Amino acid sequence: MLNDFSKVFFGKRVLITGHTGFKGSWLSLWLKELGANVSGISIDIPSNPSHFVVANLSDQINDHRIDVCDSEAVNRIVKKLQPDFVFHLAAQSLVRPSYDHPVSTMLTNAIGSANVLDALRNLNHPVVAVMITSDKAYDNVEWAWGYRETDRLGGKDPYSASKGMAELAIRSFVESFFSSPESNVRVAITRAGNVIGGGDWAIDRIVPDCMNSWSDNKVVNIRNPNATRPWQHVLEPLRGYLLLAQNLSTNQSFNGHAYNFGPHAHQNHSVSELINAMSDQWDSVRWNDISNSKEHVHEAGLLKLNCDKALLDLHWQPILGFEETVLMTVDWYRHYYQNSTESMYNFTISQIEVYSKLVSESNLSMKPL
Repeated sequence: MLNDFSKVFFGKRVLITGHTGFKGSWLSLWLKELGANVSGISIDIPSNPSHFVVANLSDQINDHRIDVCDSEAVNRIVKKLQPDFVFHLAAQSLVRPSYDHPVSTMLTNAIGSANVLDALRNLNHPVVAVMITSDKAYDNVEWAWGYRETDRLGGKDPYSASKGMAELAIRSFVESFFSSPESNVRVAITRAGNVIGGGDWAIDRIVPDCMNSWSDNKVVNIRNPNATRPWQHVLEPLRGYLLLAQNLSTNQSFNGHAYNFGPHAHQNHSVSELINAMSDQWDSVRWNDISNSKEHVHEAGLLKLNCDKALLDLHWQPILGFEETVLMTVDWYRHYYQNSTESMYNFTISQIEVYSKLVSESNLSMKPL
């Protein structure tokens, strides 16, 4: 048993949308280790390489190719799987592609979320749904203090707007169909900061760009080195998702609530600070500042999250410092590039076990309140 989560998820039917993605693949492996019967739906494998492939996840869980924009297909698979827990991560998750494909971004992120919740309306047994959006759902005016869950949603770019739209859709389903104490469905929303960790190869993301370039001894171009972000290891928000689902399954009062999961406020670091920290763990590091280029689109310079609500309600707080986060991330990629013919399943599980031990040693609760 990795931790007390096994008591909740062992033997349960868990559906993860977007399971082939970065966060979805880590969550799938964690839940598999907890003894859950994990099924995933995704339209495709979003990158090459991918964590889903190099960790041989298709051999570990039930893998389905479904577009969350296809309401009939989503309804069919939900009816077939009869999940006890749903973690909705399927999304177009990148800012720059949202400028090229704004409508499809909004359809996937907003209508896709609505399709998942609409499918749950037809289930006649208890089900918990954790809907993952983004910290970019907030109307970011780049103030110095962290955004709270009650702050205004919105966004200047199509991606941020799509996440705000998703939140409106989720809220409408909660209020219209799932607000009654007699409802079979309980829903909560999560907004995480910038997540890093091994196995992310998405385009236009700082860590994959660096690892891809540095592994070939190439120079990486950095668009906005002075931008500040709430960097955190992927396992930090995933623990928050699991803890929220755990509490939601036993306590109806969590229904409809939103929670931020981010690093401590003092751990916000610039892109250049992240690169410098990674360079301490990697040889032959070179990068160019292209922030004066006219090619890059608008991206916020400052974004902070206030996570007091997660601490108060869930006893969740991050346990990894910035240096530990960077070290775990770089270690994963180093192991991959030095052992590229081997499965990364065992190494990923070993990092989950190390992290779970750190949580236990920190005396943070992993039990429902």
